[in-house]
Amino acid sequence: MSTALDASSSERARTGAPIMSVWLLPLLRRLHFYAGLLVGPFLVVAAVTGALYVFTPQLERVVYANALTGTASTQPLSLDDQVDAARRSIGSPDSPVNVRPASDGGTTRVMFADPALERGESRAVFVDPGTGRVTGDMTVYGTSGALPLRTTIDRLHRDLLLGEPGRLYSELAASWLWVLALSGLCMVVLHRRRVARGRRARVTLVPRPAEANAYRRTRSWHTATGVWLAVGFLFLAASGLTWSAHAGENVAQLRTALNWTTPKVSTDLGGASGGGAEDEHAGHHGHDGHQGHQGPDDAGAQGSFDAVLATAREAGLDSRIVELKPASADGAAWTVSENERSWPTQVDSVAVDPQRLHVTDQVRFSEWGLPAKLTQWAIAAHMGLLFGLPNQLVLLALAAAIVVLVVSGYTMWWRRRPTRAAGVQFGPLPPRGALRATPVWAWLALGLGTVAVGLFVPLLGLSLLGFLAVDLLLGLRARRRSDGTAARVASQE
Repeated sequence: MSTALDASSSERARTGAPIMSVWLLPLLRRLHFYAGLLVGPFLVVAAVTGALYVFTPQLERVVYANALTGTASTQPLSLDDQVDAARRSIGSPDSPVNVRPASDGGTTRVMFADPALERGESRAVFVDPGTGRVTGDMTVYGTSGALPLRTTIDRLHRDLLLGEPGRLYSELAASWLWVLALSGLCMVVLHRRRVARGRRARVTLVPRPAEANAYRRTRSWHTATGVWLAVGFLFLAASGLTWSAHAGENVAQLRTALNWTTPKVSTDLGGASGGGAEDEHAGHHGHDGHQGHQGPDDAGAQGSFDAVLATAREAGLDSRIVELKPASADGAAWTVSENERSWPTQVDSVAVDPQRLHVTDQVRFSEWGLPAKLTQWAIAAHMGLLFGLPNQLVLLALAAAIVVLVVSGYTMWWRRRPTRAAGVQFGPLPPRGALRATPVWAWLALGLGTVAVGLFVPLLGLSLLGFLAVDLLLGLRARRRSDGTAARVASQE
């Protein structure tokens, strides 16, 4: 330990590097190594499945073309007639929980509650607005109406199809992604201070494919990729954690406490505005679009879909994608909401009295608070919806970069292995002793910060405790080996 500190001190004296690099750089290296070793496989799975999910809109249009394609007609059937056609096809007089009128040559999606389905799922009947013919009947998820393919990929990304326990994998990956990104950036900054000024940009920001040394060549790609895309990784981690089971709940409570929630129209015909908070994650990553399977009562559902939609259009809802939700009980209004989450965002919503046909409440996106708007944009960008194909390609690049970083990280560890060792061995761990060299003020600052972050992001805190326990055990084993070797040498003398 003292030898390592002496070497670090002499290097500091020679290079003029700040004293912080003596203890912080080794500490970051060890943290970065352990974190990458643990969550690397989880990050790869999350990246690959996330990239698949981003392109599910295009995949759905191909796989479900028959159900989604309508007949071009200058005089389509009324929305009420289309809903009646959907009712007849399933043999039920129940009112749907959600109706999405056709747009751009598509079909109208009429969703019904079904107690036989899982929470958040509904039965969707697709109706051709030109002919009234039912083109499809399948289970969809959430208010977004995710079709089976997208739902499967979504759940694969969320929990590996393992249910609630499987969500731990994605939360663990998101919890450590931002730590890996920040620790990598800090290591680059500290390392640059030890490199000659004229070589800084080349060493840290540009990969060196012509480098003869395989380890250094791999490290150059790893470093350059991490530096250039660090902001993207931080965004994915921050937005992804809002969907998680444990950290996501803390985020929701924080938003509520700070009044950062998304406003929602009141369906009370007595009329108080902002009757609740809306969930931007509805229909994705475990946030249900429909709470349970309660459908509108017959009395509460009395009204004309065409008339309610016309009232909403007159109130200024002009998005091509809208959805209507009939009242779930007597004395409640219908809601009509825009659902165009691409830029420019159109998510205005109004509550309409189905009998008197007037707007009883409305929430305009322009009136949302900035935190709510940022949340809406972040969620849409994370799902690849905000800027269309360019957004999808950026997410694909980030996913590919995560795979490259994980593979190159393991490759560097492999290439540092003893070349003459028998059997399969990996490289050595980063040197120990960083914590002992840490000053008291840094101990306090890091300790308090780690506790606070660990409480807010529980899986990060628990896994960090696991790292410390493993590191302690490895240290004890190394000390015993060292003591045993010293004892044998002493006995031989």
